[in-house]
Amino acid sequence: MRRRQSLTCEATIGARMEHAEGADQGRARAPGHREVGRTGLKISELGFGAGPLGNLYAPISDDAARHSLNAALDAGVTYVDTAPYYGFGLSERRVGDVLRGRQGIVLSTKVGRLLKPAPLVAGEAVRHGFCSAMPFEPVYDYGHDAILRSFEDSLQRLGLASIDLLYVHDIGAMTHGARAGEHFRALTRGGGLRALEELRHDRRIKGFGIGVNEIQACLDVMNEASLDAILLAGRYTLLEQTALDEMLPRCGKAGVSVIIGGPYNSGILATGVKAAGPVRYDYQEAPPEIVARVGRIEEFCARYNVPLAAAALHFPLAHPAVASVIPGMGSIAHLNRTLELYHAPIPREFWSDLRKEGLVRADAPMADQT
Repeated sequence: MRRRQSLTCEATIGARMEHAEGADQGRARAPGHREVGRTGLKISELGFGAGPLGNLYAPISDDAARHSLNAALDAGVTYVDTAPYYGFGLSERRVGDVLRGRQGIVLSTKVGRLLKPAPLVAGEAVRHGFCSAMPFEPVYDYGHDAILRSFEDSLQRLGLASIDLLYVHDIGAMTHGARAGEHFRALTRGGGLRALEELRHDRRIKGFGIGVNEIQACLDVMNEASLDAILLAGRYTLLEQTALDEMLPRCGKAGVSVIIGGPYNSGILATGVKAAGPVRYDYQEAPPEIVARVGRIEEFCARYNVPLAAAALHFPLAHPAVASVIPGMGSIAHLNRTLELYHAPIPREFWSDLRKEGLVRADAPMADQT
């Protein structure tokens, strides 16, 4: 099975979405906030995915990374998600340097990969999608001791005394293929979930869940543990709603909050299909049937003067189980554009027409806007 990298952000389409607005535009109203399960945490409806701060696909300077995250926090974004995998420690280091001393920010990072020294690494050549010179190589380990070590290592890299949420990163067949069963056994029989329960019980974290881009992995882990949140990338969007069959109803009944990554499905819902150049869906070139479907949605966007990316951003937030959406926001200009999209008015008739035309499922909650 083809291996996929779940990065929970869509930095590759950032440059095509950026506008030339000034850094203060779009900040008059901060995003709303929602509760995360039964943790007592409240997070902003727009989260900051810190994959780009790990030099995702292209290097950025420390100053640029710091300015982008500071701008998001100043704009009212109170939820930041990172991972050891993002730049092999680089993202966590940059996030910690900004958050240190800040109050009221909810931070999540991930477990499931340990960073092993790689002394032969030199320069910023692309590795696993990141242009990072950090001399470490990620190694999967979902066992009890590895989970605890990953947590402690993240605290050290972040330079922080606490982390709010931990996600088990990329568990499942989409990432691991034939080795998925081996890694799942490490998480369950090998004590990985027990380690997370210990951290939650001891109040060293406020909650835990999984961060994946496949629905089956969510259902499998929910059978084994009481989760607080699921970070699901690309699987509940304007184009994909199979999560409505079982996963989202189960989350609603169990009080598990869902954070949506990849709301633009790797870019096609941000740029549309009329822009010059290739369009991407689910980490690869979009197939003809997806291009045609997005083209039809764009027709209704034009009719109602609704930006396609705004519809993509609003759609998952209409579901009561969804607490936050994490679009790619790798620069201040992109942040400003995202805030504009978040505040864009979308008439009820737009959503009604999408339903009538079968472009979204009839049982998908729609944003109640005028």
